[in-house]
Amino acid sequence: MSRAAERLRLMIGHLDRSPEAIKAAPTSAQPAIYSHPHRLRYTVDTSDLLTPEQRLSYEENGFILIKNLVSEEDIDRFKKEFERISRQEVKVPGLVVMRDVAIVKSEFVPDQRAVSKLQDFQEDPELFRYCTLPEILQYVECFTGPNVMAMHTMLINKPPDAGKKTSRHPMHQDLHYFPFRPADRIVCSWTAMEKVNRQNGCLVVLPGTHTGTLQEHDYPEWEGGVNKMYHGVRGYDPQHPRVHLEMEKGDTVFFHPLLIHGSGMNQTQGFRKAISCHYASADCYYIDVKGTTQENIEKEVKQIAARKYNMDEISFEDTWAFRGRLVQGERTSL
Repeated sequence: MSRAAERLRLMIGHLDRSPEAIKAAPTSAQPAIYSHPHRLRYTVDTSDLLTPEQRLSYEENGFILIKNLVSEEDIDRFKKEFERISRQEVKVPGLVVMRDVAIVKSEFVPDQRAVSKLQDFQEDPELFRYCTLPEILQYVECFTGPNVMAMHTMLINKPPDAGKKTSRHPMHQDLHYFPFRPADRIVCSWTAMEKVNRQNGCLVVLPGTHTGTLQEHDYPEWEGGVNKMYHGVRGYDPQHPRVHLEMEKGDTVFFHPLLIHGSGMNQTQGFRKAISCHYASADCYYIDVKGTTQENIEKEVKQIAARKYNMDEISFEDTWAFRGRLVQGERTSL
């Protein structure tokens, strides 16, 4: 048995027993006695896809990186669809086209150079195909269970920084945006559409922060301005160890919604593309965020959604119900 597998076995054993049942072993040869199988907190026992090492790593760090998961052919197809949308050759219902605050009024013409992000592409059959890829869903199920909803979709086209550092994404927790729980049954898949490194603004994560709580978020006070909806964590520890996730085309990282993460500036002349989807178990449920740190994002989302759907009033919950789509199993709650 590998060292990680042995650690995982011991962890499960300790979690499964009451404190009274855990006693010191007089010799190393004394056999351990377990009552019944115990599911770890952050993964579910739906398959043997994740190795003991991977499950233990996710428990401790809040993310796992799977190399070469999405094919080059699929990624090239997603790129072509992104270009079509950017050239306004196709209109997608509900799609939000975002532009970097520093270049939105620049000399860039209406093509992919002016688009920093496509959000909510669930009504575009080609881009939404990413969310239904079997190679993605087989991993997603390890975190959500068999009933899987695609809740939030994005294609990020991080532009070359225009000198204002606005291509950065502040450190944040994705759960800040979500009015559904439990957090442990939500996961993001994030796939590099080309080589991603520190020069063009790879993801930066703070390992282990997924074990904490949802923190207060707001717009950071950046001199060059901040892109719309780019809220950041207030008061996280800047000395916390961090990992820069350098990835190749097709590599995919899966991470917990409480994991603090962000991305740096794009210091190259090219555009850094990635495609992602936040999944949740269909067994999740909506919560009322009034009186919590999420009130500010609720207010902002409702204002945007009211304009987007031409409605006088819309609930935070409904803005997510409109976007959520079943991709596997049964739609039981969300």
